[in-house]
Amino acid sequence: MTLIRKIGSTALAVAIAAGLAGAAHAAEWKGWNIHKPGYPNTVAMDKFAELVAEKTEGRHTLKMFHSGVLGNQPDAIEQLRIGGIEIGNFNLGPIGPVAPEANVVSLPFVFKDMDHMHRAMDGAPGDQISAGMAKKGLIALAWYDSGARSFYNSKRPINQPSDVQGMKVRVMNNDLYSGMIAALGGNPSPMAFSEVYQSLKTGVVDGAENNWPSYESTGHFEVAGYYSLSQHLIIPECVCINADVYNGLSDTDKAAVKAAARESAELQRKLWAERAEASRAMVMKAGVKFNDVADKAAFQNAMKPVYEKFLASNQELKPLVEAIQATQ
Repeated sequence: MTLIRKIGSTALAVAIAAGLAGAAHAAEWKGWNIHKPGYPNTVAMDKFAELVAEKTEGRHTLKMFHSGVLGNQPDAIEQLRIGGIEIGNFNLGPIGPVAPEANVVSLPFVFKDMDHMHRAMDGAPGDQISAGMAKKGLIALAWYDSGARSFYNSKRPINQPSDVQGMKVRVMNNDLYSGMIAALGGNPSPMAFSEVYQSLKTGVVDGAENNWPSYESTGHFEVAGYYSLSQHLIIPECVCINADVYNGLSDTDKAAVKAAARESAELQRKLWAERAEASRAMVMKAGVKFNDVADKAAFQNAMKPVYEKFLASNQELKPLVEAIQATQ
C-alpha cells in the first residue's frame, strides 16, 4: 500500500469514527412530565426542548413525553437517576425521600409567600438544595412553580389554628403533612388525590388543601365551599437532568442547557400565575366563600413541634432551614 493510500485510509477511518462518536453524542434525550397538554408545565417543557436544540445548535435534542406516560413520578425520578431517561420535571415533594435537602421545602410555612420562595430558590438556599440533589444523581437546572397550597373545607372559614380543631383533613402521604394537621388539632387523612372529591362529598373528610388550579379543575370547590388563603405549603418543582449526562457535556453545552431551562422557567412562572388567577376568578364567581389568613404567625408558631421532630433526625439541615427563613 502506498503512503498516499495509507494516509487516505487512516483519514477515512478517523472520519468514520468521529461521525459515529458525533452521532452517539447527539442522541435524542427523553423527557418526563406528569402534566397534560396545555398545562403551564407542559407548555414550558416543550419550550425547553425547543431551546435545547436551538442553543446547542442541534448537538442535543429532547423529546418530551407528557401525561406521565413513562411511569409515575417516583418511578420516573429513579429512571432519571440511573439514566433510563435524561430529563424530568419533578415536584420536590417526592424528591425529598431521595435527597434530604429537598425535603426542607415540604416544611409547613418555611416560605412566607410565592415571592419569598422565588428569592430563596433562585439564591443560595436553592443552590444548597441543588447540591444535595446532585449527590443523588439529579442536577437541578431551574425551578418551576406549583403554586401555594391553602386550606379548603365544607364547614367554616379558617382564620386561626383553632379553626382546624377536630376537622378531618385530607393530606398527601407524607409525615410532615400529617404532623402539620395534627399540630393544628385536626385529624390528618392521607389518601390518593383521585379519592378526594367523593370523600369531601360524602363527609369522609371535612376538607383538604391545595392550590387554586387544583381546587378548581377537580371540582372540589363544589363540595368544599370555604377557601382560606393560608399558603402553608409552597413546594417548587425542578427541571432536572441526569448527573452523568450533564457532567459529560462540554462547558458550552452545560451553559446552553441551563440557560434553556431557566428561560423555560420564566415562561412557566408567568403561565402558572395566569392559570392560578383564572382558577381563582372562576371559583369566586361560583360563590366560594374566600378569606385571607391575616395572621400566619399563629400557624407558624403551631408548627414548632413539626420542625423539632424533623430537625431532631436531620440536624445537618438546620442551617438550610434558617437560610430559607432569613432570605429577604
